[in-house]
Amino acid sequence: MARGCRQKGMRQHIGLALVALGMAGCATFQASDTRATEKMLVAAGFQQKPADTPEKLAHLRSLTARTMITRQENGTPYYLFADPESCRCLYVGTAQQYQDYQTLRRRQNVADEELLTSADRDDAIGGVWGLWP
Repeated sequence: MARGCRQKGMRQHIGLALVALGMAGCATFQASDTRATEKMLVAAGFQQKPADTPEKLAHLRSLTARTMITRQENGTPYYLFADPESCRCLYVGTAQQYQDYQTLRRRQNVADEELLTSADRDDAIGGVWGLWP
């Protein structure tokens, strides 16, 4: 009986460890994705505004994190990207800067697809494994 309980406990520990590893992997991927997005925002001309007061940090945390949102001020649209975790900052851009950001994203997506297609093509003709002499 005690042996069965130990095995069940061991399986639970292994299961919890796997869940923890999965969550850590997701967090790492999300942080990497956020950094890439933030680099593109800066390249497009967005201004990085630090949440350097408790009031700014509270406002930053009230916004949808890591998602582009639009706000109007005096009839002019502004685009916001809030990062309350990594940089604790708000990226603010104009309509033109948002369009530039979209262009950079499209170019990056095309480059990523070309890289994957190239790797698939190399694998299909023997590539790494050399399955087809």
